[in-house]
Amino acid sequence: MASHGFWGLGAPENAGDNTSNQSPTTPRAWCQAAAQKLPGGIGSKLCALLSVAGEGEKTPEPTSTKLDETTVGTCGCNKPCNCLKATEATLGFSDLYSTDLLPALDGDLKTMTFLQEVVDILLAYITESFDRETKVIDFHYPNELLQRNNWELQDEPETLDDILISCRATLKYAIKTAHPRYFNQLSTGLDMVGLAADWLTSTANTNMFTYEVAPVFVLLEYVTLKKMREIIGWEDGRGDGIFSPGGAISNMYAMLLARFKMFPEVKEKGMSSVPRLAAFTSEHSHFSIKKGAAALGIGTESVICIKADESGKMIPADLERKILEAKQKGFVPFFVSATAGTTVYGAFDPLIAISDICKKYQVWFHVDGAWGGSLIMSRKHKWKLDGVERANSVTWNPHKMMAVPLQCSALLVREEGLMQNCNQMHACYLFQQDKHYDLSYDTGDKALQCGRHVDIFKLWLMWRAKGTIGFEAQIDKCLELSEYLYNKIKGREGYEMVFNGKPQHTNVCFWYLPPGMRYLEDKEEKKKRLHKVAPVIKARMMEYGTTMVSYQPQGDKVNFFRMVISNPAATFEDIDFLIEEIERLGQDL
Repeated sequence: MASHGFWGLGAPENAGDNTSNQSPTTPRAWCQAAAQKLPGGIGSKLCALLSVAGEGEKTPEPTSTKLDETTVGTCGCNKPCNCLKATEATLGFSDLYSTDLLPALDGDLKTMTFLQEVVDILLAYITESFDRETKVIDFHYPNELLQRNNWELQDEPETLDDILISCRATLKYAIKTAHPRYFNQLSTGLDMVGLAADWLTSTANTNMFTYEVAPVFVLLEYVTLKKMREIIGWEDGRGDGIFSPGGAISNMYAMLLARFKMFPEVKEKGMSSVPRLAAFTSEHSHFSIKKGAAALGIGTESVICIKADESGKMIPADLERKILEAKQKGFVPFFVSATAGTTVYGAFDPLIAISDICKKYQVWFHVDGAWGGSLIMSRKHKWKLDGVERANSVTWNPHKMMAVPLQCSALLVREEGLMQNCNQMHACYLFQQDKHYDLSYDTGDKALQCGRHVDIFKLWLMWRAKGTIGFEAQIDKCLELSEYLYNKIKGREGYEMVFNGKPQHTNVCFWYLPPGMRYLEDKEEKKKRLHKVAPVIKARMMEYGTTMVSYQPQGDKVNFFRMVISNPAATFEDIDFLIEEIERLGQDL
């Protein structure tokens, strides 16, 4: 039988006279209990929501307090009641199937009870995720995890009880990405308002291609993209943009637009109608630049990598030299992608110098700010993106430093109408030209996708909840934590920084040298052994479940830890824990 954890909050300890006649499990008493015991007013808001939902369904007070005997004591009240817990116990999920839920006749109560149980599971998981005493991960090897549960799909349906078991099992083995000690990826944390927005988005279950099927969401995308363009520095927020399935697709959009801008005939005639093209990006840039070139038929060999300095920033002089070399070889330079916050080092390319070169040679200037673009929200750190306002296009991923739930990536384009001209196909069954509203709000034809997920509402609702200053404080805090880590380990015994100087982003790259390795004189042997340290410590982190942080090699540098901080829940104590845990797990190596 399903658990009743969330409904088991009980009555408030000091409910007052106005609740003296209420059973602790009546909806009003339960709501009051939730209001006291859940943080941040969640309970009181849920109570208000349930009250509003029930306004239209009030029935006259019964003349008798006698209830059906089937409900007596089934919820543990030791008195007659008709609360949802009693209903749930009476229903029994082991006898119900998905066909018993809405839109089945008389499926409303069963649906409400089932979904409340799912909410209980989710709320328990959320609470655990923020508890430092719980594991970040309950790690099992793939074959072992396959054997522990039956994940196979069957011909016959399972009961709703089985479905709830599957929900619990899935979360049991999931990575707690909201955990304050999860530092493994650029996207971490879990924002409660963003989560609520994601639930609402799934409930609405609509498509972003036309105003007629997504009126509010289309307008919110319009308003938010305009605001983001204003922050970038484009006059009056003019231009265009779209939310896409991640930064890699946003970068590919930019390359697609750059090619169309220079050679519009490619849309109909293909690559055989254009000369051999050349794109340029830093050797530290994201792999999606080459992947985009491959997908668009330009080819990875046509992506020319530009040298970076020791801290990972593109060297503008090498960019200009490579552009001239490509022209001499018969290539047509059409696209330069600068990076604002590289994936490994967190470096910010010198955008002003790069934009000058792009202007000189009439090349599209794109800024991949998927990781570092959000720093423009901070008055303290936005100088790192000086020159971004000169870009033809910008990738910006709010699902990273702004902690918007995955996925949420925007491509911002300076030239209005270019996306439409590049991508539109005039599908008459969707984009009829004689509709009774402004057709500019039918945004689907400028996208590569037909079906497009609603990603905007999470960002918009969080922005309303935090304000720009709230995002600024959140970003500043993460950078403060990274500076704390850097200052703590840069002179600490057993640690070596991968490059000299203070990191520009929250990326802190370092080697940990176990005691038995610190005084090795044979440099090659030391390097060989050091290459194995980070993978072993990372494996132990996962097996103990205490924390997670990424590692990788870079060029001729052996494996090192790349610590990134984007989790709003992280504190100075969590940074201290990470250092101590690395030392504990690696002391015997």
